[in-house]
Amino acid sequence: MKTTINNRVIEIKKDDLDRSLVGFLREDLDLTGTKNGCNIGVCGSCTIIVNGKAKQSCRLKLSDVIGKEVLTIEGVTPPDGLNPLQRAFLDHGAVQCGFCTPGMIMAAHAFLMSNDNPTRKEIRRAISPNLCRCTGYQQIIEAIESAAVHYRK
Repeated sequence: MKTTINNRVIEIKKDDLDRSLVGFLREDLDLTGTKNGCNIGVCGSCTIIVNGKAKQSCRLKLSDVIGKEVLTIEGVTPPDGLNPLQRAFLDHGAVQCGFCTPGMIMAAHAFLMSNDNPTRKEIRRAISPNLCRCTGYQQIIEAIESAAVHYRK
């Protein structure tokens, strides 16, 4: 059984099918950008993208991603630096403690892939599953709004 994580085909052992995806990403693949904040799917810090949709990896088992495309924060970061959304988060001061940032960027990335000209209300709704205790969300919304131009086709 196989899945694709950040464009890399990964073999999943039958004995591992019931394991948490967030645990597998962090412990087996050393993809520690995906955070585990609550382990029950309410904080959004573990957000990844599965087949183009934002999902909380703490709520998924490895069996849920067999045959699917999984993208983590490491997969959206180009080898030569930051992608436009990551750059916008820095430019707008949308990173404070940084714990929620990878999940927030993944939720925003999935959203902008399907809506490249969003309203502020749509942005707020798209990131609503992700909690941030530091920024007050204004800088995050501004960062996503400014990065949207880079997603336009």
